Amino acid sequence: MIHNTAIIDKTAKLDPSVEIGPYAIIGKNVTIGKNCSVGPYTFIQYSEIGENNKISNHAAIGNDAQDMKFKGGDNKVVIGNNNNIREFVTIHRGSINEVTGMGNNCFLMAYSHVGHDSVLEDNIYMANCASLGGHVMVETGAILGALAAAHQYVRIGRLSMIGGGCMITQDILPYMLANGDRAVLYGLNRVGLKRNGISPVAIRNLKKAYWMLFESKTIFTEALKAIEKMNEEEKMGAEVTHLINFIKSSKRGICHTALTK
Repeated sequence: MIHNTAIIDKTAKLDPSVEIGPYAIIGKNVTIGKNCSVGPYTFIQYSEIGENNKISNHAAIGNDAQDMKFKGGDNKVVIGNNNNIREFVTIHRGSINEVTGMGNNCFLMAYSHVGHDSVLEDNIYMANCASLGGHVMVETGAILGALAAAHQYVRIGRLSMIGGGCMITQDILPYMLANGDRAVLYGLNRVGLKRNGISPVAIRNLKKAYWMLFESKTIFTEALKAIEKMNEEEKMGAEVTHLINFIKSSKRGICHTALTK
């Protein structure tokens, strides 16, 4: 299962079922779980990789952080299960944090990049050449179009969808569509919400919250307070609660609509 041209460091721990392609290099402090495959010319170091992951040719996982604060050490990449990592993808290990992390069932297409200290939850899609700077947080179910790029410390909310070529300099709210040279919101990601089993009631409540925040001409902070009060009284659901908490915890500020920028 391991090609005779592959180089495996003596510290690496590979399940017997792992396949390693020609000229791949498995470096220091690597663990790879059951039923994973690693394509030709791929380089992996300082990484813990779960089960059933497919890593294509020429990927680079666990390289040193591209961060002036990085001083070496055993910082690493941790990857869950059932992920598809395509050719020339790069995932850099943690810098000031211990880990750059990815959950389960993610699909990183060719040339996409995950910067140091970033965290990807589950079911995330990054299309070709999509890039995340350091310390980016991507919540479950988010989709980044080709050539989309996220600034350091940005958060990308749950089940949001970002158009191709979009530059993301502020947090993208959960459940929203974003597009543009500098990202602006274009309403709810309704198709994504339906595909992921979000109920019609929850979608209506999110639509109401969106209208209050961005279309009602109410001052944003006052609109947020009104949504909080309404949620306490009417129990608008977990999705609206998550939206409120996401906004309140933002440090970089949030992406707005074209009308409110």
